[in-house]
Amino acid sequence: MPHTSVDNATVYYRTEGQGSPLLLVHGTGATGEANYGHLLKEFTGQHTVILPDYSGSGDTVDDGRPLTLEQLADQVLGAADETTDEPVDVVGFSLGALIAVMAAARRPERVRRLVLVAGWARNDCLRKRLGFNLWRRLADVDPELFSHYISLLLFTPGFLANLEAEAFEEAVGGAEVNEGTLRQIELGLDVDIRKLLPNIAVPTLVIGCRHDQLVPVEHSRELHEAIPGSRYVELESGHLVPAEAPDELVDALRAFLD
Repeated sequence: MPHTSVDNATVYYRTEGQGSPLLLVHGTGATGEANYGHLLKEFTGQHTVILPDYSGSGDTVDDGRPLTLEQLADQVLGAADETTDEPVDVVGFSLGALIAVMAAARRPERVRRLVLVAGWARNDCLRKRLGFNLWRRLADVDPELFSHYISLLLFTPGFLANLEAEAFEEAVGGAEVNEGTLRQIELGLDVDIRKLLPNIAVPTLVIGCRHDQLVPVEHSRELHEAIPGSRYVELESGHLVPAEAPDELVDALRAFLD
């Protein structure tokens, strides 16, 4: 698996396909493969897909300090720099959406278009803070409760009720307690990107998940309203839309990217 050094980290990434570059940024506790691996065949015919694992995920290693969005944005763009000199389309899911925004803010010449899936701009929403704080504190109380709690929030009840155990294990990211996931949760509790949004100047699509219990859909609507000229699509899904509504997600991405 190729890797690159970015500041204090060794960042591992995967590339596949041929065509215009597409950088896929995963969410908390997951990896590029976990969130997007089953979707790659939908894009590799027209895109060189880049799947980095930022600090706290996969084989990527760093010095263990608290994470920042700037650090993670530099890491995912570092993987893109190793792959291509062309500006890249960036798709970010959940925490990855915030990293994507920071990447466009720090190095706008490297980002051609943005897609922000199930993201958020701020953390002063009481419901979201309660959810994230409980998720983090359960890690110190009982790892099994930590896993069960986030699993309930990732999917709509109907989808979870019909999900087979093996498919569930493949789909869920961040359901096990580990140091990297906890660092990512803590970052998600601290960040506020509202001041960056009015200056995003690349074509942007925001995708909200109507039944999201982890990051309520109002946060996606807020992102859309704050980014000048952005488009907005809302899908019938819970938070983990790459697993719950992959066909609808692919259709929305293709309509925007192609």
